[in-house]
Amino acid sequence: MVSRILENICFSSEFGRQMRFISGPRQSGKTTLTKVFLKKKGWNGFYYNWDIRETRTRYREDSLFYLSDLYKIPQNKRQNCWICFDEIHKMPKWKNMLKAFFDSAEGKINFIITGSARLEMFRRSGDSLAGRYFLFKLFPFTLFELTHNKKNLFSFPPNLAVDFIEERLAGNKYYQEVMGDLLSYSGFPEPFLKASKAFNQKWHNDYIDRLVREDIRDLTHIQEMENVATLVEFIPERIGSPLSLKSLSEDIEVSHSAIRSYLKALKLCYVLFFLRPYAKRLNRSVKKEQKCYLYDWSSVKDAASRFENYIAVELKALIELWNDAGRGNFELFYVRTRDGKETDFLIVKEGVPWILFEVKLKSQAISAHHYRHARALGNIPIVELVAASRVAQCQSKNSYIVSASRFFGK
Repeated sequence: MVSRILENICFSSEFGRQMRFISGPRQSGKTTLTKVFLKKKGWNGFYYNWDIRETRTRYREDSLFYLSDLYKIPQNKRQNCWICFDEIHKMPKWKNMLKAFFDSAEGKINFIITGSARLEMFRRSGDSLAGRYFLFKLFPFTLFELTHNKKNLFSFPPNLAVDFIEERLAGNKYYQEVMGDLLSYSGFPEPFLKASKAFNQKWHNDYIDRLVREDIRDLTHIQEMENVATLVEFIPERIGSPLSLKSLSEDIEVSHSAIRSYLKALKLCYVLFFLRPYAKRLNRSVKKEQKCYLYDWSSVKDAASRFENYIAVELKALIELWNDAGRGNFELFYVRTRDGKETDFLIVKEGVPWILFEVKLKSQAISAHHYRHARALGNIPIVELVAASRVAQCQSKNSYIVSASRFFGK
């Protein structure tokens, strides 16, 4: 069983009485994460799946049905009770239901709510549960999750990016085989653990089909589901380049606004995410051209683009863990100036540029324009992450070239 880093964050007593909402891509392991935690705490009988008829029937017969299960436990063992409601967002008026659950048991029961797109949409739209929950995100496996042990717990970022880099370089192990499996099968638990190309292909096709037919259909007013599925097929060949909505609309033969609507739905359902170009403190920067990356990078055929997509997810998962843990406000961008010079990734901390990353399959000297970007952004460090193994070089005081299998492993 792979230990998920989020478990030590979202179930921490630091977050007090609030319900724990856990969202993320479909089949990224939210249910498994919760069941493992409940079992550890001795509350494995308090997982309720609202897709199951029995749970819905019990609710209709008694709106606080879970209390009857709780009362079967001796009173001296009811402290710090944890209860999970999985897929409750599929119920009509589910927000009112949760409000009633929370208000009737505040301080006595800890509630876990798991779901995907609808929870994210609910957070963005404003709600009647303000002050009653915290949202956490679970992403596919990362290299650190697959290689760490209990002695190497997840660490939060130091104030200085240089200290963060040195911390990452402190170990001398290269987890090249594990990273290779991630690149081949993605970080989604089922295909990764199965490690079969045939299974991965079937899983990916079924995943996209169910996501388009179920999640997007249920959450949006989009009627042309076949167009959405076609759009997903076009995305992999555009990874790593600014996304042209005009080009996509011409290829799929739909309007510009339709493409924008489809992409918004795919983002909402955790199929992909966008990175904006960073504009502040950079003269002649591009302000509108976004790049997109897939959570399932295994469908990207080009080796360089697939590796860049993989790194994008590693970085996004990392900063979201820091954000969810309340250790700061981190954002991920890319840098591109009007002369076409680009640096793949930029982490911004509290609105201030923090560290740059460039991605390469093989080690090569860091190009001059990356140094110009680093100076323009406040003399911040730059790290070239490479797919090749056994690379760890300090180019200068603020520049490094290192194997990704070492930088992200532990």
